[in-house]
Amino acid sequence: MSKSVFPSFHRLSVQERVRSVRDRGLLSSQDYKALLNGETVLDVNDADAMIENVIGVMGLPVGLGVNFLINGKDYVVPLVVEEPSIVAALSFAAKTARSGGGFTTSSTEPILIGQIQLVDVPNPSKARQVVEQRKSEVLNLANSLHPRMVARGGGAVDLEVVLHPATNDSVEMLVVHLLVDTRDAMGANLVNTMCEGVASFLESLTGGRVFLRILSNLADRSLVRARVEIPVTQLGNNGFDGEQVRDGIIIASQFAAVDAYRAATHNKGIMNGIDAVALATGNDWRAVEAGAHAYAARGSHYTSLSRWWKGADGALVGEIELPLRVGIVGGPLSANPSVAMNLRLTRVETSRELAEVMAAVGLAQNLSALRALVTEGIQHGHMTLHARTVASAAGATPEIFDSVVEKLVESGEIKIWKAEEIIEQVRFQTGAALAHEERAQMAAGHGKIILFGEHAVVYGSRAIAAPVPLAVRARVVDGNDGVWLVVPRWGVEQRLRTEDPAKQRSFEVPAALVLRELGLTDRSMRIEVFSEMPRAMGLGGSAAVAVAIIRAIDRHFSLGLSDDEVNKLAYQCECVAHGTPSGIDNTVATFGQPLVFRKGDPPEIHSLRFAEPITFVIGMTGVESLTAKMVARVRDGRRRNPDVYDTMFKGVDAVTGQALDAIKRNDLERLGELMNVCQGLLNGLQVSSWELEELIQIARENGALGAKLTGGGGGGSMIALCPEGASRVIAAMHDAGYQAMEARVG
Repeated sequence: MSKSVFPSFHRLSVQERVRSVRDRGLLSSQDYKALLNGETVLDVNDADAMIENVIGVMGLPVGLGVNFLINGKDYVVPLVVEEPSIVAALSFAAKTARSGGGFTTSSTEPILIGQIQLVDVPNPSKARQVVEQRKSEVLNLANSLHPRMVARGGGAVDLEVVLHPATNDSVEMLVVHLLVDTRDAMGANLVNTMCEGVASFLESLTGGRVFLRILSNLADRSLVRARVEIPVTQLGNNGFDGEQVRDGIIIASQFAAVDAYRAATHNKGIMNGIDAVALATGNDWRAVEAGAHAYAARGSHYTSLSRWWKGADGALVGEIELPLRVGIVGGPLSANPSVAMNLRLTRVETSRELAEVMAAVGLAQNLSALRALVTEGIQHGHMTLHARTVASAAGATPEIFDSVVEKLVESGEIKIWKAEEIIEQVRFQTGAALAHEERAQMAAGHGKIILFGEHAVVYGSRAIAAPVPLAVRARVVDGNDGVWLVVPRWGVEQRLRTEDPAKQRSFEVPAALVLRELGLTDRSMRIEVFSEMPRAMGLGGSAAVAVAIIRAIDRHFSLGLSDDEVNKLAYQCECVAHGTPSGIDNTVATFGQPLVFRKGDPPEIHSLRFAEPITFVIGMTGVESLTAKMVARVRDGRRRNPDVYDTMFKGVDAVTGQALDAIKRNDLERLGELMNVCQGLLNGLQVSSWELEELIQIARENGALGAKLTGGGGGGSMIALCPEGASRVIAAMHDAGYQAMEARVG
C-alpha cells in the first residue's frame, strides 16, 4: 500500500485523518497522542523565548498534501496555510502526476552566499587580485569559526570577488562573496558569523573598510529543479478533453513567460505551495520568497519560474527551477513542537531532499492553478471551498457547519452576512440540514442499515433492512451550460461529460445513466444534491443519491414516474456502482420502510412491523466501504469453496429467520445474541476489518446487547443494539476516534 495515497482523505474527520496517518506508519504513537490531545500547539511561554513582546500565540491550519510520488518515493507533505483550496488542489495535482510516474527532482549542493562589502578601497583592481590569490587563507579563517560544520562535510568552500564601479548614485565598492555549504542547516547565523570573522582580514588585504557583512537570500547556488510528465488522458476536467486542457496550460505558461504582470500572479501560485511547506517545517518563508522572486527577475524582465510544453508523445511536460536554501536541523526545531513533528512526517533525510520536495509541491500547485484557470475558471471552482471558509468566519459551529455550507451554496450569496443569517435560521431548527418546508419541496432518497443478511442476500437468502434518520435530498434547476452535478458536503462541483461516457468519473456515471434512460441528455440543468450521509460508509449512500436525483428530475420535468419505476432505475445505477448488488439498498432508499427482502425477478419484498421502536448505535470506521470489492471477494471465495460458502449463506438465512421472530416478540436479548452470531458468519465470509472489529468490541464492552457490521463491510459502518446506554456507547466510540450516532428503527 502506498504511504502517500489516502482515498477520500478530505472526507474524514480530523480524528479519523490522524488515525489513518498513524496506521500508515507515518506517525509515532507519541506524535499520534500529541496530535489528538492538541499538544503540538506552540505554548505561549515557548513563544516568549522565540521573539520579543509576546502576548499570545496565533494558530494556522496544518493540512496534509497527499498522493505525492517524488523520485519513486511516497511523501506526505505537511502544509501550513489559511487559504482554502490549496491543500485539496495540491493533493489532486499530485494524484494526477502519479499517472505519469510522479515528479522527478534534482538539486545542487546546499550553498549559501555571504557578502562582505568593502568601500574606500585605494586600488580596487589590485585588491581584487590579492583577495583571489589569498583565497585559501580567507576560507581557512572562515572555517576555523565553525569546525563542526567542516567535520560534517560543509563549511566555506569558495569565494568570489565582485567589483561595482562608482556611479552617479553610488560609491565604488568591492564585494567578496563567501560561498558556504551549510549542509542540513538553514545556515543564516553560521554564514553571518563567518562574514564577521573574515572582515578584518579582508580589510588588511585590501586597505579598504568593511561596511555590510551579511548573507544573501538570493541562494542561486542552491538550485532545485522538478519535472513532471502527465499523459493527456489524465488531464480532462469539467467537460474539457485532455488535449484542450494541455494546450490551455501551455498557452497560459507562455503568457507568464513574457508578461511580468501575469508572471507575478503565476509565481505567487507556485509559492502558495512552497511557502506552506516552509512554514510547516520551520523554515524562513520570507527568505524563500525573496530568493524566488529575485531569481525570476534575473534576466531582462521578471518572468515565470516554471514552464510547460507538449512532449514528443503528446504528454504535458512541466519544469520548475528556483533557488531554495532550507534546513532540517537547528533553529525553530527545538522551540516549536509542531515543526519537529511535521519534519518527521515528511520522512526527509537531508535539507536537499526537503528542498526537492518543496520544488515538486510548487510545480504541483502551479499545475492545479493553471488547470483551474483554463477550464471553468478559478472562482467557479472555489465556490464550495469558499462557502466553507465563509461559514467558519461567520461562526458556524461543528454541528451545523455542513448545513450552513449547503444553504450558502443554495443561496448563491456566499457572503458573511448571508452565512450569519443562515446560522440564525438553522439554530431555530431541529438540527436538520433544511427547514421542514424546504425539505418537503425536495426529492429524497433514504439511507439504510442492514440488520441481518449482508452478502448472503446476493445468493437468495433473506435480509432485514431499515431506513435510518439520514437522507439524501436533491433538486433540479434549469441551466444553460450542460449538466452540472453539485454536492456541497462532498466537495463535488462537476460538469457531467454526457457526450463521452469513457471520460466520466465514478460519481458521474449513475447521473449520466439516469439522464440517458429518461431521454434528457440534451437538456441543460443543475442537479443539486444535499446529503446528510457520509460517503461510502455502508449506509446506502449511493442508492439514496440515485433515488433523490431520479425523483428530482422526475419532479422538475413532470415525468410521472411511479415508485416502482424509480426503484428499477435506481437499481440500474447500483449495478453500475457495485457490479452485482442485491437490490436491497435501492429498495429501502425508494420506499423508506423496514422490510424483509429476498432477491429475485421481481424481488420478494415484505413490510416489517416492529412491536416497539428499537434503538441502535451506528458506528462509522472512516474507512471507505467498497461494496463492489467486497461482493467480488465473496463471489471469488464461493467459486473456490462453493459448499463452505453455501453452508454459511444458509446459516445467515437461518439467523435472519430467527431474528424476525425476535423482532416480532420484541425479544431484544435474543436479537442481540443473533447479531453476534451473524457477525461471526460475516467474519467467515472475510468481509470484516480491524476497524469494524474494534468498534464492535467497544460497543459490547459498553453495554450493547449485540453488534455487527452493516452493509458491504471492509470498512464502512457497524450497528450495535443499545436499548439502554446508547450515549455511553457513542461516547466510547468518539473517545477512540470514530464517529457514531443513534438511530431508532421501527
